[in-house]
Amino acid sequence: MMTIIFAAMLAALACAHFGPGRLAVAALLVCLALSTGLFLFEIYNPDYGFRMPWLQGELQLAPHDGTSHDHMSHAASAGVIA
Repeated sequence: MMTIIFAAMLAALACAHFGPGRLAVAALLVCLALSTGLFLFEIYNPDYGFRMPWLQGELQLAPHDGTSHDHMSHAASAGVIA
């Protein structure tokens, strides 16, 4: 896939130097679209893609044992917060 992206970039550079400017812009937009597609594929593909554990979200349930884990309420009851 990177070979196709680099070929599109080379075509854009060659067209910018030797050929019509509109063709160079079109090749550059094709290169940008292919690069964006490859990036999204590598990020979101669960088998082949990169792992980014900081983006993984899980719902953590609050404990139901009757104790409060609210730090603000403990500070307020201790007189720290007015």
